[in-house]
This record gives sequence, C-alpha cells and structure tokens, in this order.
Amino acid sequence: MSAVLGLERPQVVSHVQQALSYTVFDCKWVPRSARLMCLGSAARGTGVIQLYELHGARLEVLREIEKPKPIKCGTFGATSLQQRYLATGDFDGNLNIWNLEAPEIPVYSVKGHKEIINSIDGVGGLGIGEGAPEIVTGSRDGTVKVWDPRQNDTPVANMEPVQGESKRDCWSVAFGNAYNQEERVVCAGYDNGDIKLFDLKTMSLRWETNIKNGVCSVEFDRKDINMNKLVATSLEGKFHVFDMRTQHPTKGFASVSEKLFLFNFLIGSEYPAQRSKKDSEGSEMGVAGSLSLLQNVTLSTQPISSLDWSPDKKGLCVCGAFDQTVRVLIVTKLNKI
Repeated sequence: MSAVLGLERPQVVSHVQQALSYTVFDCKWVPRSARLMCLGSAARGTGVIQLYELHGARLEVLREIEKPKPIKCGTFGATSLQQRYLATGDFDGNLNIWNLEAPEIPVYSVKGHKEIINSIDGVGGLGIGEGAPEIVTGSRDGTVKVWDPRQNDTPVANMEPVQGESKRDCWSVAFGNAYNQEERVVCAGYDNGDIKLFDLKTMSLRWETNIKNGVCSVEFDRKDINMNKLVATSLEGKFHVFDMRTQHPTKGFASVSEKLFLFNFLIGSEYPAQRSKKDSEGSEMGVAGSLSLLQNVTLSTQPISSLDWSPDKKGLCVCGAFDQTVRVLIVTKLNKI
C-alpha cells in the first residue's frame, strides 16, 4: 500500500471559500443534492440555519433562517431520502426536526436536555442502517438520549450518570453496529477523556475506556455493518483508532494512536495480517494494525469546528471553522487508496 501511495498520493484542493457573518458550529450536505447546510450562532445570540447550493466554483445562498437559540449540531441521519428533514440540537437543550421546505415551525420538537446539546447523530434513515429511524443527543448535562421521532417527547433510551458518579460534559455521540433490526450501539465521548459504548439491544454499558483528554469526536467507519473501526479524537491533538471486531474480556478493544500536527487531513488505516490473536489465557484479543499519513494541509488559522463528506460524490466535503468561513474541498485519488 505504501508504494502505491507514493505514486498516487491524495491531494486536498480548496474548491470554494465563503465568508460568514456568524459563528458556524456544524456543516452538513443535503443528501442527493448539490446543497449544504451551515448551522451556528449570530452575534446577537440567535440561531442561524443557512442553505447553500454549489454552482461550479461558487456557493449561492438559497435561504437563511433565524431561530431563537444558537444551533450547535445537526443530522439528516434519521430521515428518508424523500423528506430529507434536518434534526438539530441547540444551546437551550432543544431537539428540533425541520422540513426545509417549510422551516417556520419544526415538525418535531422536544426539550431534550437541561443544557446545551453538543452533539447529535442519526441512523435508520437515508437507507443507512437497519432498524428504526432514531436520533441520539449528547449534552453538557451529562446525559445521552436516544429519540424515535415517531413517538412522543420521551426518549427510548436515557444513559445518565449512576448515583454517586460525577456528571461529565458529553461532547460527542455516534451510532454504530446497526447491521440488522436488533443490534445497535451508541458511542459517547466526554470532556474528561471517557469513551463509553452503550448496547441498545441489552440496554447496558458494554465497554468504557479513557484517552486522558477531552473527546472532541467519535465516529464509526460505517454505521450499517458489524462494528469494525471506531475513531476518537482528543483535545490535545491525538486521535485513536479502535478495532471493534474483537472485544477482550478485560483489555477491551485494541487500539493505535497518533499525534496530529496542524491539520492532518487524511489518515490511512492498514489492516494487520490477522485481525485477532489469543492471549496467554486463550482469550481472543484484537490486533489494531497501523496508521499512515496520506496528506497534511492547513486550511485555517482557527479550529475546524465541523467536517462532512458528501454522501453522493466521492472526495467532496465541506468544513466550517471558527474563522467564520465555510470551505468546500475536493480530495483527489481516494479511489487509489
């Protein structure tokens, strides 16, 4: 693989840059379209939803919607391709679902948390993942909740600190393992470095670990397969890749980590010759493999707040940064990796 990469190294091209008049917290591609959403906070403390359309080398604003509270995060993951409803979490703990064709009143709304919703993810929609269309939210109030928009304002699952356990700020959540109608997990990352894996089938904590610094993001390589890889990034600039195929009874999942410098855009994960091995007591344990840097590029002098790959065009992505700029990027030669 390394020899191939030497000849076919991916390149990151900044295709469009658009200055914004507000702080952008999240960016999302609208499925099956050349459109994208920017979500954030205006200077006067209100929420902003902007809809853009990509026309060649420029972005055209199609609609700007102002909401009472700043919007922190959004997902299309629990909607159908026909509806393409956007679910958002705001600074007041509200979970709202919007029909972008008629965004005045949400089609679903619930006071989901006592404090800001930091992270949101969806599964079961867009043809991704088996099972019910569900939304997971993680909040500063220390709880992680799973919602079925077809039901009333009560979560179908509520993961909160047990009695005597300190409340931690949940920074990131992600669905995974949704490869049939019964299986599904939620991974959550917290400000103290905790990573917790909740099994929604058994309604139990399946695994937990600590990466020693705040967990900025967690994400599975794919939601709709038997758990394979989990990536977690931390506040200190490290990222960890866990092999989720084999769980050791005491050591958990094998992992490998690397330090990020500036903005390492593409990291490749190489599988080992064997995905598991037996320890001295005969228990199966995973083998993490190795990581290689594919491309390194600095896009902004300020932190990148979000990044979303287009579900329809390979190599096309959008990112927002705290320099109040949204960027559309093209990554070449991904088919060579």
